[in-house]
Amino acid sequence: MTSRLVLVRHGESEGNVAATRAERSGASLVGIATRDADTPLSARGEDQARALGDHLAGLPPEDAPEVVWCSPYVRARRTAALALGSAGLDLPTVVDERLRDRELGVLDGLTSHGVAERFPDEAARRDHLGKMYYRPPGGESWADVALRLRSVVGDLVRAEPDRRVLVVCHDAVIWLLRYVCEQMTEDRLMAEVDARSVRNASVTVLVGGPRLWRAESVDDVAHLAGHDAAVTEHPGQGDD
Repeated sequence: MTSRLVLVRHGESEGNVAATRAERSGASLVGIATRDADTPLSARGEDQARALGDHLAGLPPEDAPEVVWCSPYVRARRTAALALGSAGLDLPTVVDERLRDRELGVLDGLTSHGVAERFPDEAARRDHLGKMYYRPPGGESWADVALRLRSVVGDLVRAEPDRRVLVVCHDAVIWLLRYVCEQMTEDRLMAEVDARSVRNASVTVLVGGPRLWRAESVDDVAHLAGHDAAVTEHPGQGDD
């Protein structure tokens, strides 16, 4: 069975920077022209990805990843490519669309201010249903994402027996991979979400499997400071 899942959020993206700036200024729109799937890393995000690679290069052989599973979004694929290049690793890579970020439907590109202004009924419905079960029109709830991730975990365990897998993806995806793999309740998941975020290029390690995993480390960014890369904290757009 797969023995170790190393979950990595992509490095800081131009979308992260724009969304944080827009939220702080009270703007309605994030203001970025690319599709979410095509949004690139920022310069700091590229530095973070290289620092991640330096970290991977320094791992003992028994902890080093043997294969990569990656979101198809540009920011995740670029993070994986830069990290592997910096580490000097040539690993087989599986790009799987089920690891993509949560889809926001009609709320895509809006800040929390924009949602309140343009879709007040949706804002009220989100408050009533909560993060786990609110599905924006044309988008996904967290529960929807968890459903597709259950199939990813099953396929991954079958495809990568006794291998250590690096998974490069997104903050909500990492939370929900933990929810699935650690068999969390909704209450436990939301308590952890309220207590911390998943920072850019952070490392979360799950061990055990195939049905029940445990977190060996969560949201670890020590490797960034150790390699002079900035630590950045950008909550996912639309997940407040």
